[in-house]
Amino acid sequence: MTRSEGADPRPELSAAFAHARRWLDGVAERPIPASRDAAQIAEAFPERLPARGTAPAEVVEDLVAAAEPGLMASQSPRFYGWVMGGTLPASLAADWLVSAWDQNAGMRDATPGVVAAEDAAARWLLQLLGLPADAAVGFTTGATMANFTGLAAGRDAVLASHGWDTAHDGLAGAPRIRVIAGQERHSSVDMALRYLGLGEPELVPSDAQGRIDPAALREVLAGVDGPAIVCLQAGNVHSGAFDPFEDPIAAAHEAGAWVHVDGAFGLWAAASPELHPLVAGMAGADSWATDAHKTLNVPYDCGVAVVADPVAMTRAFGHRAEYLIDAAVPDPHEHVPELSRRARGVPVWAALASLGSEGVRELVEGMAAAARGIAAGLAALPGASIVNDVVYTQVCVAFEDDATTTRVLERLLAEGEVRPSPSRWAGRGIIRISVSNWQTGEDDVARTVAAFERALG
Repeated sequence: MTRSEGADPRPELSAAFAHARRWLDGVAERPIPASRDAAQIAEAFPERLPARGTAPAEVVEDLVAAAEPGLMASQSPRFYGWVMGGTLPASLAADWLVSAWDQNAGMRDATPGVVAAEDAAARWLLQLLGLPADAAVGFTTGATMANFTGLAAGRDAVLASHGWDTAHDGLAGAPRIRVIAGQERHSSVDMALRYLGLGEPELVPSDAQGRIDPAALREVLAGVDGPAIVCLQAGNVHSGAFDPFEDPIAAAHEAGAWVHVDGAFGLWAAASPELHPLVAGMAGADSWATDAHKTLNVPYDCGVAVVADPVAMTRAFGHRAEYLIDAAVPDPHEHVPELSRRARGVPVWAALASLGSEGVRELVEGMAAAARGIAAGLAALPGASIVNDVVYTQVCVAFEDDATTTRVLERLLAEGEVRPSPSRWAGRGIIRISVSNWQTGEDDVARTVAAFERALG
């Protein structure tokens, strides 16, 4: 056998796979925080671009050596920071194929293989979440752009209902749109509104758990006499609480308003009969946004935007050019802000195919059960207070004073066994625990409580 016959034809892929496998095999037990900060990691990368290139396999080795000390083990079953999920095996494998296939998923007739997979994923999502079967679905970079997409459809729809064509006439001179949201909406809603030229929302009071006050909302809606959008929330980032949906949606529709639901991580409660009361009436809204990387655990990046009226979605994002194939049905690029994009819906299909509806139910209910277990364990620690009603996957804990809470968090981060994140809520410093990983189980609950106990001591 000659050297050429025995040589690895793709040494860079073999190297990448070996490093990926090593990372995944050890991620559950490695310290969660990065071992070096951004400035230290930057020193490992050459400041100037070399004149001569490097062999691909060597590039992989150099990248791993430089970057890995700066990686956070966010796939750990005891990673609870922000709201970041892990990665299901089938969705990770599908994501590798998406990169290898390198298809532009924006055009149906040009790349029918991945578009068909995304269509299937969209169909399953609507079934799973109990949303209208004929709704339009778009795959975005994340929940922020999913909110942007749903709100863009809503903006153009409510203006069209008042005789204004945004696509033709722009926003200058358009009737003012009143956007109404709860005080505890997520900042990504504000960002999306800013991108859309709609400014800051009018805020309606929320209760102690962050749920919008239906009576106060009705009072505001009574004064609406033009185009309006109401933003509701499925899953408060601190408490995990869900806005009531039935009465607010009915009131908004009576006022002629569009209703958008930000369900970045909470929309998935609809897949569980046990948790479904949290989303009762939610399917009556006009648009919904979620992030499949959070609760569904597909790789970054993958937001999902759903709009009940497909015409409203294509009104906002429809695009035609002479060099593009005129599809018999709307192209995927007519449902999102991007003309060209990777097939990020394919890992969603793989995740759903690997789990089935029962598997998704178990996934979501397992996260909620782990959150309740952690809350119960922490509540028994000296001086600890669980400051939210643990109805879903979020736990907020505080100790006697902010100084103690800060000290506990610092010790947790230094040890690296668990990784929550800090925040302020209801006027006090808290430690936020967001259970978002498919692997978090009873053992991780016990290890989490034990880590807090060590940090407190």
